[in-house]
Amino acid sequence: MNTSAINSDYKIIPASLEDVPGISELLKFYSDQEVLLPRPESDIYRSLKDFYVIHHDQKVIACVALLIYTKELGEVRSLAVSPAHMNSRLGYRLVQQVEKEASHLGLKKLMALTYVERFFKKMDFEVVEMSVLPEKVWGACINCHKFRNCDEIAVLKYIN
Repeated sequence: MNTSAINSDYKIIPASLEDVPGISELLKFYSDQEVLLPRPESDIYRSLKDFYVIHHDQKVIACVALLIYTKELGEVRSLAVSPAHMNSRLGYRLVQQVEKEASHLGLKKLMALTYVERFFKKMDFEVVEMSVLPEKVWGACINCHKFRNCDEIAVLKYIN
């Protein structure tokens, strides 16, 4: 399969209301495998303006969200690519889109919590201690069921 030709055919677009079930299904697939934390569909609706998607055959095959914490810090969140489209660089393109949007907004740093640090390291993110991200820890992580036993890896990238 020629992934470069396929990759250029897929457009990254802002998510719409019609995309919510597809985003939810994709995120559920990975949360069932404990690769992503679960996200209720109601959360996706509330943060829909933060999402970008890629479609194939009118189906969501990849998604990502940009969550803003402060005037300097944003988060790459809910990054998922359907298993059928793995190794197609769609995840890479989605993170680039989030970086572009974050830079446009004037953010200085992007972070992510991940189990796939290798992916983010290839995109020049550095592994950091969670203590470097108090906005995330005290803004979101404190409400997570894994708060006391978090096994995700924090990564950070300076942009602009």
